[in-house]
Amino acid sequence: MLSPRDLLMANHDEFRRLAQEHTQYAQRLESLTQKRYLSEDEKLEEVRLKKLKLRLKDQMEHIERQYRGSSNQVA
Repeated sequence: MLSPRDLLMANHDEFRRLAQEHTQYAQRLESLTQKRYLSEDEKLEEVRLKKLKLRLKDQMEHIERQYRGSSNQVA
């Protein structure tokens, strides 16, 4: 049985877009954390990416809560 997140990934365009962006930010953050030293610009980018990732995660969780709420009403 698929999880609500899996169903949203398969059927909800906005959720899928947010998840893809989140993954891109995570990959960029990973490349920054692999560096021994970060420039000032890279440090700022790291902070910005963490905030963006968190905002996207919050949006995804909001969509997931709405989905669970609507699916509970149907069941």
